[in-house]
Amino acid sequence: MRVAVVHDWLYTVGGAERVLREILQCYPDADVFTLFDVLSDADRARIGYGQATTSFLQRLPAIRSRHRSYLPLMPIAIEQFDLSGYDLVLSSSYAVAKGVLVGPDQIHVSYVHSPMRYAWDLQHSYLRESGYATGLKSAIARAILHRMRLWDSRTAHGPDAMIANSAFVARRIRRVYGRTAQVIYPPVTLAKPRPDVIRGPHFLAASRLVPYKNIEAVVRAFAALPDLTLIVAGDGPEAPRLRSIATPNVSFAGFVSDDHLRNLMATARAFVFAAEEDFGIIMVEAMSEGTPVLALGRGGAREIVSSALPQRSGLFFPTPDPADIAACVRSFVAQEHMFSRTVCRTHAARFSAERFRAEFSAFVDRQVEAGRRDREAGTGGNPAAVLAGRSFA
Repeated sequence: MRVAVVHDWLYTVGGAERVLREILQCYPDADVFTLFDVLSDADRARIGYGQATTSFLQRLPAIRSRHRSYLPLMPIAIEQFDLSGYDLVLSSSYAVAKGVLVGPDQIHVSYVHSPMRYAWDLQHSYLRESGYATGLKSAIARAILHRMRLWDSRTAHGPDAMIANSAFVARRIRRVYGRTAQVIYPPVTLAKPRPDVIRGPHFLAASRLVPYKNIEAVVRAFAALPDLTLIVAGDGPEAPRLRSIATPNVSFAGFVSDDHLRNLMATARAFVFAAEEDFGIIMVEAMSEGTPVLALGRGGAREIVSSALPQRSGLFFPTPDPADIAACVRSFVAQEHMFSRTVCRTHAARFSAERFRAEFSAFVDRQVEAGRRDREAGTGGNPAAVLAGRSFA
């Protein structure tokens, strides 16, 4: 069976690329297709492929730094991949990968990290942060995003089955695409227990320093907690402004290596996460180090963190308001003795890479078998017969 794996684009190694890595672990002989690939050879080796087939976007100027400027070209670019020689197509999609063209006798399973958020529910935030909230550029951007939504909706019916990375994303898929999706949580590299690690005095926040991560709210919350210390790890365009408003009990580590970040997590009293994410791998990583998570009670955090005794791995705050975050931190400090490293690690273990590979492979196998039965029954060209004889996810 020939397998093609389609990923939106490859310019950094983040959560979506970790999913890609595990998909390639399941299908090591698969060919990789992507709009553009600017990763180093070392990063390609980490993910598990040697060379990807890219689109014409690869040859456009400044593709690494200005790829979002080419958003209007991405639908046509993804449709140019000729996948007719493959039996199974697996797409890893947070933008356009699910829109690849496949034939009636091919199976297409799409792992949807999220529908295109900047074209749907985050459109207004995206326009504000891009400086396109008003004026002629705003009108042009809104027209482009409208066309993207039309294309996104039309191509949502292409995959035979969809997988969502959380129940939160599955609800968004149902609302945006009108489809159900199987939930398979993304893989997380879990830490090995380190019994010799000693807790430090600090709380930790870590992310790219961009507005929607709400790091500013965390920094302002600790301004109201002068007896507690916060370390902020990560870099981004918000860094200078955040440093300017920080109080003396808040320090910035900047960009840190994975090992350094894990050490900061393992020694932190708690990890503070104020963004509404589709899933939130970094929260699982913190828990795998035995560290409780104080999170905004929205999105994927609700599926990761348990605030109920006796298996409590963290606490929630209701809004990303500094006062709510500060109140949550105070509540944690008052009951810190009730949190267990073992419980946190146990919760994190539900999201292991081994679990992902087993669930993903089993789901894809079921779709392949269903496709085989369809072909044998001769229902491939009859939509009514297909719907009657096959359960589409």
